[in-house]
Amino acid sequence: MKRVYNFSAGPSTMPEAVLNRAREEMLDYAGSGMSVMEMSHRGKEFMAIAAKAEADLRELMGVPDNYKVLFLQGGATTQFAMVPVNLLRGKKSAAYVETGLWSEKAVAEAKRFCEVKIAATSKADKYLMIPDRATWQIDPDAAYLHYTSNETIGGVEFPDIPDAAGLPLVCDMSSNILSRPIDVSRFAVIYAGAQKNLGPAGITVVIVRDDVMGETLPHTPSLFDYRAQADGGSMINTPPTYNWYLLGLMLEWIRSEGGLEAIGERNARKAAKLYGVIDTSDFYSNPVDPAVRSRMNVPFRLRDASLEKTFTQEAKAAGLVTLDGHRSVGGMRASIYNAMPEAGVDALIAFMGDFERRYG
Repeated sequence: MKRVYNFSAGPSTMPEAVLNRAREEMLDYAGSGMSVMEMSHRGKEFMAIAAKAEADLRELMGVPDNYKVLFLQGGATTQFAMVPVNLLRGKKSAAYVETGLWSEKAVAEAKRFCEVKIAATSKADKYLMIPDRATWQIDPDAAYLHYTSNETIGGVEFPDIPDAAGLPLVCDMSSNILSRPIDVSRFAVIYAGAQKNLGPAGITVVIVRDDVMGETLPHTPSLFDYRAQADGGSMINTPPTYNWYLLGLMLEWIRSEGGLEAIGERNARKAAKLYGVIDTSDFYSNPVDPAVRSRMNVPFRLRDASLEKTFTQEAKAAGLVTLDGHRSVGGMRASIYNAMPEAGVDALIAFMGDFERRYG
């Protein structure tokens, strides 16, 4: 069997070590005689899996004791609604930074529940940059400040944590969580869909500070209440148990790779290699402000756009798949999350060089 290098933006590639471990344990997990997907979520075997996953996540990210870690369903998109219903807490507005399609979607959903005040936006610049922090206009009466740390479509990433001007800071970290160390204590809420760096689609991690839980909007469904979910151990209803198990295996793999310091260094090296090839060529280009280029998602174009289909077809034949850009922007995009090995980036770079020699 030959594995390809999968550059999909999500669901994304997973480490072979994780997939092999899951295969080995598929029919009989730890001598239980059952697959994890067959287990009761209340049984001792799965409760141990869940507890270990939370402990590993807390250790890797340095999550303080005054935060709860939730494992929920609905993807990050459901959090676009859960954030305002939990964090408005009697206020009428929330502040948002708009740097791409996903933060734009978060804004649209929040408008169902409150007035949204745009603190900064790069929409007029086609989401190719992040407005300088000095230009942001943050309403001090807003309930919180929300931003998306990495935009998968445009390839824009915050290089550091922005100052929230005293407001509770909320971050959609779906596509760069666990890609480098961060200071969790700077945030009120971090949420992330799993299908980039955490595992398979279908489970979402929410890290929420204790003091912002417990005061939801009237008529909020119990499943949308962070406090209720925390009190229920993320098991008010049956959770996505197998996805939770796979997420746990991903966390074990990250630890085995040296933790977030080592992962962060490798991610920076992979991205620098790929951008280096793009920047030293007049055949390829990347339009994003270099100061805020994503380490996770690298969009690029060809000088001759008519060659793009040929590029992706030949790349696929060479074992490099899912390089098509998002339908809204076109071009190509290489998503190089934690599980993309450096050898995969090297293979893409070699292909790009060969393609340029033949068509440039």
